[in-house]
Amino acid sequence: MKTIPTLLLALLLSSTTLLTAAAQTAPSKSGSLADVALLEGHWLGTYNGGPIEASWTAPASDNIIGFIRMMKDNKPALYELFVFEQTERGPVAMVKHFKPGMIGVEEKDKSDRYAFISAQKNQALFEKEDGSIRIIYERRSPTQLVIQRGQQKDGQWAFSDLFIFNQVRK
Repeated sequence: MKTIPTLLLALLLSSTTLLTAAAQTAPSKSGSLADVALLEGHWLGTYNGGPIEASWTAPASDNIIGFIRMMKDNKPALYELFVFEQTERGPVAMVKHFKPGMIGVEEKDKSDRYAFISAQKNQALFEKEDGSIRIIYERRSPTQLVIQRGQQKDGQWAFSDLFIFNQVRK
């Protein structure tokens, strides 16, 4: 006859095994490039008193690519090149910044990286890998795209509009 401690140990081990198996087979909530497809198109806006232009492709081959071009006094001020790649954990946004003359801001093999957090209709949320910044990509209307930047303030994320774009008509 088994003692109560032996029965409890056997029950605990079988429960742990079942929970581990369930966790490995349970579907994980991760996003897809479809959650970021709202970026697709050609966009114009203003930033720091100058025009800003952006364009993103439709998702294809597990990626989206795009750019933002900022201008000031009719000259380039900054370029941002974007790649969203699909991973097992969801899309990852990678951004490299360049000064005029294609002078890289980040080191050659570095980029700002943002992990997918969540999505809802017409909106996707990403967080910088160091946890310091969150970015919301939001389609506020069929012809308006807004990029919001968020930072922690008093233990809460506070967001403000960074770029407001209107779609360029074809």
